[in-house]
Amino acid sequence: MVERIDSKNGGKFTIRFCHKAPIGHTVSLAGVFNDWDPAKNAMLHDGEAYCCMIELPPGEYEYKLVVDGEWMLDEDNPNFVSNDFGTLNSVVIVK
Repeated sequence: MVERIDSKNGGKFTIRFCHKAPIGHTVSLAGVFNDWDPAKNAMLHDGEAYCCMIELPPGEYEYKLVVDGEWMLDEDNPNFVSNDFGTLNSVVIVK
């Protein structure tokens, strides 16, 4: 799940990414906004989901969730594109 929280100074928006999973997993976010490095955006368990917030300027950003080392599509986001590996990347549109 992806949701825009609010706008910030400098034209950036706070975007909240969440993935529903029971506690005990390792979940992170990797995408064009962090050079596809899952170590840069760990998601913390918050009730029933793992979540993190990042600030992004307007644009389209491809990303994947990394759950226990497995790269996966955000099934709660209907926006996706094909990638060079023959799989799909989720897309968040910030505006």
